[in-house]
Amino acid sequence: MTETKRPELGSNAGMSSEYLEIRGLSVSFDGFKAVTDVDLTVLQGDLRFLIGPNGAGKTTLIDAITGLVPATGSAQKTGVELLGKKVHQIARLGIGRTFQTASVFEQLSVLQNLDIAAGAGRSALTMLRRRKSVLPGIEEALETIGLGDLRDQPAGVLAHGQKQWLEIGMLLVQNASVLLLDEPVAGMSAEEREETGNLLRRIGAERVVVVVEHDMDFMRAFATSVTVLAGGAVLSEGTVEKVQADPRVQEVYLGTAAAVGTELEDETTMQGKESAECSS
Repeated sequence: MTETKRPELGSNAGMSSEYLEIRGLSVSFDGFKAVTDVDLTVLQGDLRFLIGPNGAGKTTLIDAITGLVPATGSAQKTGVELLGKKVHQIARLGIGRTFQTASVFEQLSVLQNLDIAAGAGRSALTMLRRRKSVLPGIEEALETIGLGDLRDQPAGVLAHGQKQWLEIGMLLVQNASVLLLDEPVAGMSAEEREETGNLLRRIGAERVVVVVEHDMDFMRAFATSVTVLAGGAVLSEGTVEKVQADPRVQEVYLGTAAAVGTELEDETTMQGKESAECSS
């Protein structure tokens, strides 16, 4: 694997660095405010995790940034406004997004999936021509996502985690410089989660990466900064340690601000506690 610098909070920020800047972003559905006046700034090199209870507005915020739902306010990628643009226009600006279920062409090989993604801007005639060699960008992506040895295997035979890595690779060959990943480790084994975290570190050093996640252990292990959403608004933001120690975050997750060390519990356990409180 190519060695890259581990992402740190604002570590690679500079005049030529990429950034995502959200100001006063709101999303409403039939009068219901799903997201309210969210401010969020993520710099290149900052592996930002976006957490919060179910219904907090995490995925809706990502949907707004990528043009899937209308929103008010501002969402800029390195000074270029995204709101109001169509989905394909936002993608061409270098905004890449994954969903909870990987979307790959299962009958095609790993290499073919990456080649199709890399050819998103090519003409239909060019796409039909057989390549004489593998593009350097595809070779680099294969190395980054760790699937070089599986390049000729059908994507359908890949393990669950490997399909997620392939989808990330498909964004890399499209030169996405802002990656919005929705629960990338959902359903993964412990080994796959570890590999995915290391992959995020590799790609995050040179890109803006926002990870929507419910796995608190994964967040603690790999996040360089965290934003907590609750009720569609930003509740807390900062380092993992700062967010875990915030009484407001403990209140939202545990139903009490009582001391619980500085550890957030797994969200499944949290929801179980909340259900028990409601029934008592």
